[in-house]
Formats: sequence, C-alpha cells, structure tokens
Amino acid sequence: MKWIEAKIVFVHADKDLATDLISDLFYEFGLQGVVVDDPGIEPGEDWAEDTIGRPAHHAVTGYIPQDSRADARCQILEKRLEGLKQKLDLFYRISYKELDEQDWAHAWKAYFWPRKISSHIVVKPTWRDYQANNNEIVIELDPGMAFGTGTHPTTALCAGMLEKHLKKGESFLDVGTGSGILMLAAAKLGAGRVCGVDKDEMAVNIAASNLRLNGIQSQNFRVSVGNLIEETNEIFDIVAANILTHVILDLLTDIRRVIKDAGIFICSGIIEKHEKKVVSSMKNIGFEILEVHSKDEWRAIAGRLGV
Repeated sequence: MKWIEAKIVFVHADKDLATDLISDLFYEFGLQGVVVDDPGIEPGEDWAEDTIGRPAHHAVTGYIPQDSRADARCQILEKRLEGLKQKLDLFYRISYKELDEQDWAHAWKAYFWPRKISSHIVVKPTWRDYQANNNEIVIELDPGMAFGTGTHPTTALCAGMLEKHLKKGESFLDVGTGSGILMLAAAKLGAGRVCGVDKDEMAVNIAASNLRLNGIQSQNFRVSVGNLIEETNEIFDIVAANILTHVILDLLTDIRRVIKDAGIFICSGIIEKHEKKVVSSMKNIGFEILEVHSKDEWRAIAGRLGV
C-alpha cells in the first residue's frame, strides 16, 4: 500500500492549542500517529545520532492510506483547516507527498521515543532502548502508524486515572482500544482481565500483538472488532473510553450497562467546552463524579456508578 504524507506547517500565537486542534483533524480519521515538529524542543541527552534534526517550523504531519477514501479525506482535511483558520486566526500551509510502504514504515519512527505518560507508566517503542527506574512500568509498543503512540494528552490523562483507581485483580474494558495502550496499562497495573473493542480490524490486530509482546497471557485478555461495546455481554469493574465527546455521549447508557455497581468509568477525548455537558450527562444516569483532570484544553473525567 502507498501512503500520503500530509504536512501542515502553521503559525499561531498558541502553538500548543493549534497543534492539538490540527492533530484532532487526523484523529477524526482514526489516524492517531501524527508527527509534531516543534522548533522549541531542546534535544535531550538520550537523543541518538539517527534523530531528525531540530525542525525549522511548527508543523503536524499525518499519514493517510492511499485508498478509495484518500481524496475525500484530503478534501475534508483542507475544509476543516479553513474552518480553523477563520476561528483561530491560524496561518498554515499544507503539502502532500506520496510514500511507498517501506518509506512510510520508517518515516515516522525517527520521531517516536520512550515517553513517561503518567507517574509510573513509560511507553517505549520496541526499537528503542530504555533503562527503567525501579518504580516505572514500561509498556513495549509497536503501534503501527495509524493507531496511537501514547503521546496524546488524553491518553496520559486516562493512564494517570487508571493508576489511581484500578485495584489489583479488577476487570477492565477499553472502548475504542486503538493500539491497546490502556489495556496494556491496566494489565501491567495488575488488572485480572482486560478487554478491548474497536471498530477497526487492523487496530484490533495491532492491540492483540502488543499485548502478546508485553507478555500478557491470552487467557487474560480479549480484544474484538465491533461497534464499540455491542460486542460484549460482560460487566467490568472499570471501563475507559478515550474517544470523541459525541461518541461518549451516544454510548453513555450502554456503557452504564457494562459497569458493575460502584464501578468506575473513565472518559477522555473531551475538550474544555464539552466538560459540563459530559459531567451533567454522567450524573443524569447515576454516576457520581470523582474527579476531572485537565491538560491544555483536554479533560478526563472519572465517575463511580451509584448502587
């Protein structure tokens, strides 16, 4: 398969906000593995010789499969960029480049390094070395470009809440599992059984591969293709959903059905302006809000189902 590299160079007063909003345009296509160029990042001591040099401009790059939907996706991307330009006074330039499979497979890996996403959890690409501290939990990840490297703020917010609320031996469901990062985090934090569901078959295959890569025994996990939670008839101690706000709202009633009494629901992928709506909707169906965490404009919410 060939791929289209879509690179968006931009100028905006709030570079972090612009980076997140542009990245979200790719996330809406399910392409979570964006590359972010930030000229302000100082090279760390662990940067190796093969690291890409410091970029000249702020940019976000996504890789779109060159299939029957590629042209439509590029048109949608350009239309939504114009919308951001009007709302945010954003200046941008978009360029496209065609890559074959081999070029694509290596183009993004130079940007992916071990990263600590919560107090104890470190996400490490399989092709990098990392010396963990005694209190660190290392997740080995080979995400595939389309399914998330764990670096998005919403993933970190969810991981931090899992660290706080998951008790050893509890069951866990990840709704929209992507590359399986939250399933892996739950398993390594001591969950008794972890399950995940995703609408994308490739994501499911990658998640299962990553679970096996990290030594999670097959009897302790299940990951399946389906329309989110329609594929499960189990109930769980903790359910997480790191997905778009409107999907969370659409699924809340069904999510309530698969959580045990006094179980925990953790949701993220919520931008600041939607926080009150999600909190209100959760309360209306019986959740007690335990906490709301924020990073930039992103929010994660944890609630306990009332008995």
